[in-house]
Amino acid sequence: MDVPQDAPEGDRKRHFVFPSALTVLAAVTIVVWAVAFAVPSGVYRRTAQGKPIQGTYHHAPAPGDFVHRLGDLFLAPVNGLYGIRDQATGQVGPDATGVLYGSAAVFLFVLAIGAFITVVFATGALDRGVERLAHRLKARGALLIAGVMTVFSLLGTVEGFAEETLGFYGLLVPLMLALGYDRMVATGTIILGAGIGVLASTVNPFSTGVASSAAGISLGDGIGLRFTMWVVLTAVTIGYVLWYAHRVRTDPERSLVGFLPGDRELAAAAEEPPELTRLQWTVLATVALVFIFMIFSVIPWSSALTGNADAMPYVWELDWSFAQLAALFILAALLVGLVARLGEQRLSALVVQGAGDFIAPGLTIVLARGVTVIMNNALITDTVLHSIEAAVTGASAAVFGILVYVVNLPLAFLIPSTSGHATLAMPVLAPLADFAGVSRALAVTAWQSASGWMNLWVPTTAVIMGGVSLAKVGYDRYLRFVWPLLAVLAVLICCFVALGAMASS
Repeated sequence: MDVPQDAPEGDRKRHFVFPSALTVLAAVTIVVWAVAFAVPSGVYRRTAQGKPIQGTYHHAPAPGDFVHRLGDLFLAPVNGLYGIRDQATGQVGPDATGVLYGSAAVFLFVLAIGAFITVVFATGALDRGVERLAHRLKARGALLIAGVMTVFSLLGTVEGFAEETLGFYGLLVPLMLALGYDRMVATGTIILGAGIGVLASTVNPFSTGVASSAAGISLGDGIGLRFTMWVVLTAVTIGYVLWYAHRVRTDPERSLVGFLPGDRELAAAAEEPPELTRLQWTVLATVALVFIFMIFSVIPWSSALTGNADAMPYVWELDWSFAQLAALFILAALLVGLVARLGEQRLSALVVQGAGDFIAPGLTIVLARGVTVIMNNALITDTVLHSIEAAVTGASAAVFGILVYVVNLPLAFLIPSTSGHATLAMPVLAPLADFAGVSRALAVTAWQSASGWMNLWVPTTAVIMGGVSLAKVGYDRYLRFVWPLLAVLAVLICCFVALGAMASS
């Protein structure tokens, strides 16, 4: 919350607003560039696929003088978008000849997803569908909580549904009060429902997708473990909210937030939303088919069904990556707009608006990739890997998986943007997984679990602070409510990551 400009000077000085992800990454870029002068440069020998060979690290002089390195800092955001890696020297620059090193494909993919999501919400079909579900189950409180949380979790695991939940407090708070629950039940249903889906993302493009791209693997790699985690962790989270809801309904005195004046009147004012129209049903079906097709297109079916990572792909496998997926969601946005009869003018405006709304996460990816370009050009990325190589070599697969989860917890606090965090961390974590004999997909799963767990409670996200503000429950009360669940989830995540690491080693 911003302090008004006319607030007393003392209030302004006491108030601290955590910097945005873009600001944090800009600062990280400058710090990494400066530190690179003091870090010894060196390289590994690499396989034909570009993976570092363990035990082959050796020192090598960093190319260029101070002016050259200053140019790397100046061009970092540009290189983060469309820098080319020279095949002969390994240096990245916008005018080099070689392979794309920047995140242009992922950047466009994020904008395409933004256009698609904006068009879908403009139809009102998704909002109305959730509202109808809530009111249909309003006489059965436990089913209402479980149903809404399941839908939110499903949306979270496939498309990163989070900020969009802020629009549902006006509906669910009165409904929960009418059923004898308190405002914390509504808060937990919304925040934890969507949050646990994002934590256990299966194909969420903003976490799993970006991390997989940065790790150099397919979005479908590791989906079996992530799906199992999603089922189990969603069930545990729903069970926790139901336990608290039953306790409050049975004994209102045990509510963590109590009841505000007018809560009963607010509950009585809850109105039933209109029925879904045939057009809205068609839109929902179209959206479901798009995501089902996306999941089908990215899964390496031959490997998943045979258990052999080197199995030849089936003839019907698509093996799509971000270029094809970006095109898919642009086409899907147009298809939904045509199905919903939005008209050419409005549809065009919504596509542009949606892409614009998602420029911020796109830029965090670009800035984070720019940091890795600076490390690459200064030849310190392999030095960082080498400094951790000994520890990784001596650790078991299970310990390595848990360490990836633990190490990323503070990073998730500093960089609440999942896409920026992924782009920054995975270029180091993925080769470490190779050294530990663990699949890169496991490193992605451990990373996203840390990011998702932190984003269930950290005060640096709009989802948390905006949610508790809309529900009028207080952030301190929310922490009292959620900490036992956070402890359980942390233990379960470590178990899943450890078992997954042992299975993939």
